Amino acid sequence: MGIQTNHTGISTEKNLTEKQYRILAYLRNHTTDQAYFKSRCIANDLGLTPKEVGTNIPAIQQADTKLEIEKWGYSSSTTWMVTA
Repeated sequence: MGIQTNHTGISTEKNLTEKQYRILAYLRNHTTDQAYFKSRCIANDLGLTPKEVGTNIPAIQQADTKLEIEKWGYSSSTTWMVTA
């Protein structure tokens, strides 16, 4: 299934996969203003691999989720800066 877009060309949240929704819910539940997350930590908490998290974040970034997600660092695991 490809990412569907609304009339403005932005993908809509309802078109995310189940795995992407789980990651999005995790980020929303753990971000009040701004927070940093390692892919490894998200993966451990959700029972995914860090690679699964990293490959699904771009779809969440493109969706109209009201979260700003930026790739922040690559040390032992990719770090994501999330702003609500």
